Amino acid sequence: MAKYTLTVNGGNKEVEAMEDMPLLWVIRDLLGMKGTKFGCGQALCGACTVHLDGVAIRSCSLPVSSVGEGKITTIEGLSEGCDHPVQKAWVQHNVPQCGYCQSGQIMNAAALLTANPTPTDEEIEQGMAGNLCRCGTYNRIKEAIVTASKSL
Repeated sequence: MAKYTLTVNGGNKEVEAMEDMPLLWVIRDLLGMKGTKFGCGQALCGACTVHLDGVAIRSCSLPVSSVGEGKITTIEGLSEGCDHPVQKAWVQHNVPQCGYCQSGQIMNAAALLTANPTPTDEEIEQGMAGNLCRCGTYNRIKEAIVTASKSL
């Protein structure tokens, strides 16, 4: 076990964890933030997506010991009051059905728009390709990203 000071959603959090514990479990089990979801455990589905220094990463495959001084943003810290342009567009386009993958989808979309504020349809499809939605709301996801890009 080792002690870590993590910067999560703008604040410092002290945790004690095994160095190989995935960041996902630190976020969910040790910090009690349940918005980031477990999907596959192999970084294939994107349900566990969070930002590390503004870049979308799969928290299920990143050991907490690799975070260092990086700044972590979870879905809970993306915005106050769920008013990030991506979150607003998600509601406008009625994207979620079951909702399970949505926090990962939103976090990936927000990072995509930070890196490329005016993506083409093809760039959206490529940028979101690693996030799976069992309900198949991909067209609504793309429409929401286009709408959000217009509000940045």
